[in-house]
Amino acid sequence: MLDLAQLVIVGLVVGSIIGLGAMGLTLSYGIMKFANFAHGDMMSLGMFLAYAAVTTFGTGGVGPFSVGWTMIPALLLAMLGVGVVAAGVDQVVYRRLRRRGSSTISMAIASLGIAIMVRALIQMEWGPSPVRYASGINRAWTLPGDLKIRPDQVLIITAMLIVAVAVYLLLFKTRLGKAMRATSDNPALAEISGIDTERIRAATWVIAGGLIAVAGVMFGIQSQLKFDAGFEFLLPMFAAVILGGIGNPWGALVGGLIVGISQETSTYWIPTGYKTAVPFVLLTVMLIARPRGLFGSTV
Repeated sequence: MLDLAQLVIVGLVVGSIIGLGAMGLTLSYGIMKFANFAHGDMMSLGMFLAYAAVTTFGTGGVGPFSVGWTMIPALLLAMLGVGVVAAGVDQVVYRRLRRRGSSTISMAIASLGIAIMVRALIQMEWGPSPVRYASGINRAWTLPGDLKIRPDQVLIITAMLIVAVAVYLLLFKTRLGKAMRATSDNPALAEISGIDTERIRAATWVIAGGLIAVAGVMFGIQSQLKFDAGFEFLLPMFAAVILGGIGNPWGALVGGLIVGISQETSTYWIPTGYKTAVPFVLLTVMLIARPRGLFGSTV
């Protein structure tokens, strides 16, 4: 049982990363109404933008953490960079497709092309070999029951909670959030009411890009940086979105935690190599049993 409890802690960390990315994915889906397959590779872009900043300004850790204060501006740079790129892609590609009345299938296929392009550019710039934000050993803390958790993992869980609160305040306590929710519910009515829906879409891309950048940086702190790491997280993020309910950010976060914990704890009974199939199983079961997700779809 100690081993299983330890796997739950690891799953909570992985689920926090998946949940962060899934929140951005469900926000963009709720307003754009298409599956953005480039979301995972934007995660990779965020982690490598932060890597470029960290290697430029220094990688010294602070206290028990493997990363130092330079990670704060690196994270902000990654959020801004991915947000700008996501909004720019919308202006250059998706907005033109919307004006032509393209179907959601066409939009999704276009996003797949963007994903392949972003992944190739990352590989060209930073190479195919894995890298780390910082070298050295990050010693674990001992919890009651002889459970172990690394300080970096505590940082990841804390970041998830902070971002979740920030997204809640944005959506329910600001005019932008209200406009985003109105655009998601009924774009035509929102536009008639005086809401600039194109500006809301651009803002949504920036916010979704910022969220996936945070997820990417947190993954880089937890593990190695790989050019295709975001693509590997794409299915778990979609599973989290569907599990929680499409268009529901809080459902996506809870779904991410469920996916992460179930994926890691499954290795208690099955070989580690099969754990990547767990999101497929959860996705299939949820689509059959409760297509609207645990908390209901808002789309």
